[in-house]
Amino acid sequence: MTEAAELPQAPAEAQAVFGELFPEAVRYAELLADAGVKRGLIGPREVPRLWERHLLNCAVLSEVVPEGVTVCDVGSGAGLPGIPLALVRPDLKITLLEPLLRRTNFLQEVVDLLGLDHVTVVRGRAEEVLGTLQPVQVVTARAVAPLDRLAGWGVPLLKPYGEMLALKGDTAEEEINGARAALSKLGVLETEVLQVGEGVVDPLSTVVRVVVGESPGGVRFAAKRAKAARTGRTRRRR
Repeated sequence: MTEAAELPQAPAEAQAVFGELFPEAVRYAELLADAGVKRGLIGPREVPRLWERHLLNCAVLSEVVPEGVTVCDVGSGAGLPGIPLALVRPDLKITLLEPLLRRTNFLQEVVDLLGLDHVTVVRGRAEEVLGTLQPVQVVTARAVAPLDRLAGWGVPLLKPYGEMLALKGDTAEEEINGARAALSKLGVLETEVLQVGEGVVDPLSTVVRVVVGESPGGVRFAAKRAKAARTGRTRRRR
């Protein structure tokens, strides 16, 4: 039996959440269960719970993403949460940022196959694209690192007064408490823990929302952005 064959049938909640793009969501789940497992992007034990634990858990993040904003999904991996978010929110302009080539190849194949014209795949680390990637209004992430380190990658990519939305687990409050000093240095003004996915996922998805002020990343990253911008202008003049 192949890994794709082990994928369970999509629950009724998935049809309601993904709407007209439900067939595309099914195709994405099939790709994760097959090519995603073969390429080491997702563990084979995750296949039976792809819908509840991964696709729906990520799709409900859309409940707290404002309309029509630019989004950067940091450390996108196999496309979680960026691709489920793109499937339910065609109003968003989403960048999937991922440093590993085998993952960006997979992401580009998925984007092309599903016809996600509002999604762009970029290979690189957050600290490498600072100053070259246009600042966004929202950064998303899912369990790629502890909150203080994650914020160090994601917050500098934001526009002033933007927000980072990180899918976290039961220790979200503890992570916030442990990261307060680091968040303050990054120019963070507000943090809160949100529960989303009522009637769709059980348990609810936990989201840490981090809101920045007029200087995302603080003084140190403002200097880095300025230096990157100057370098970019010099290259364009050559």
